[in-house]
Amino acid sequence: MKFDHRVAVVTGGGQGLGAAAVLDFLANGAQVAVLDLDCEPLIQRLSDLPVASDRSICVSGDCTDPTVVSAFFDRVESELGPVDILFNNVGQSARERGGPFAESEESTWRFVIEVSLLTAMRASRRVASGMRDRGFGRIINMSTDAAFVGDVGLADYAAAKMGIVGFTRSLARELAPHGVTVNAVCPGAIRTRAHERLKPEVLAKIVADTPAGFIGAPEDVAAAVSFLAGNDARFITGQTLLIDGGRWMV
Repeated sequence: MKFDHRVAVVTGGGQGLGAAAVLDFLANGAQVAVLDLDCEPLIQRLSDLPVASDRSICVSGDCTDPTVVSAFFDRVESELGPVDILFNNVGQSARERGGPFAESEESTWRFVIEVSLLTAMRASRRVASGMRDRGFGRIINMSTDAAFVGDVGLADYAAAKMGIVGFTRSLARELAPHGVTVNAVCPGAIRTRAHERLKPEVLAKIVADTPAGFIGAPEDVAAAVSFLAGNDARFITGQTLLIDGGRWMV
């Protein structure tokens, strides 16, 4: 099992893309710790996997609260050991507060940047020195193809997630000499609870704009994260992988 004896952390892993990554890590032998506002959906899924649940920690807490994050990592290191893999998955657009940038509010920008960029920086700083000292580590950051496409109404989210791309490249260059890789994944249209709230005509437009002709599944993203976290990707760092059915081609 490729992640046997590895400790993985997934932020925002309670459901959706994060939960899919958690299940993949567990299926491949990792011990996994999750921090999310709502871990109950994941806990329910793990209840059907008693062996896997014995190798996981689920903590309900706010990833934007430095005190909560610090206490979470303290617990992970105490109960599971040093972190080998970090998937900075947590993030969110303005959602119902979104709209034209000219009519947006600074408080909304700050929220989006905090949850979609600063959380990744904060968690990465916590584990980077340990990974560097041990000579091994994998950090995978969640961005979005909206950062490249520049979708209307997502200026703050696109800015935060393009910040993830720059952060990924800089940190990758810093840690590469120490056996640590840092990469970013950029999903496009993925079937999650957020998509279930979209109007049918919006979903139809998304599918029409996707050359593959369909909306992806959380497992499509989890597979890419799993690859980047494994030894097969040891020579890949500082890269941005779009998982969007061809909507944006680099």
